[in-house]
Amino acid sequence: MSGEDQLSQRFGREFPKGHVLFRDGEPGHEMYVVQSGRVNITKSLQTGELVLATLGPGEFFGEMALLNNQPRSAGAVMAEDGRLLVVDPRNFEAMIRGNGEIAARLIKKLSGRLQEADEQIEDLLLHNPTSRVVQHLVRASQRRGRATSKGALVAVKLDDLHGRLGLTPDAVAQAIEKAVKSRVIMLVPEGVLVPDAGKAKKYLQFLEKNA
Repeated sequence: MSGEDQLSQRFGREFPKGHVLFRDGEPGHEMYVVQSGRVNITKSLQTGELVLATLGPGEFFGEMALLNNQPRSAGAVMAEDGRLLVVDPRNFEAMIRGNGEIAARLIKKLSGRLQEADEQIEDLLLHNPTSRVVQHLVRASQRRGRATSKGALVAVKLDDLHGRLGLTPDAVAQAIEKAVKSRVIMLVPEGVLVPDAGKAKKYLQFLEKNA
């Protein structure tokens, strides 16, 4: 049995869609590693729940509560049925001490999350819904987009954008429609194409000047 299989057998648990793993403000006693399915990381606001990120297989979360012994800074809800590794503080410390690769991945992931948090704050400061949507998609195309003959392809689920950007589903749909009509983005079965990031940025400047 491989080390990964041993971890799965020892720490793996199944969770159904909609299951609340923890809420922001609660004490944290475990970290989680996604083996299958997806998990929404959320923040409670007066206007409702904001989706900060959606994590898939290989991603981990909940480690900050173990590192600083502080209450959870965000919540976590199963976006679909899945299996997670649930690691308590003692086993977490042993994993870090015994595996330099895991420690390095943790540091890299934390740095990336700080950058993403800064970018999400910048998105939320934009009052124009279309600006929020376009800016998010342009950044995603530059960070993780796949180059094609028609532009950068972003594998994104449009249904996830409203929670992440603090908008209603209708506002996101209208923003997408405006951006498509302006030929800033294209909808394709695999997600969204950004043909020209430079053109999209000029479109953003135009929107903000006329907000």
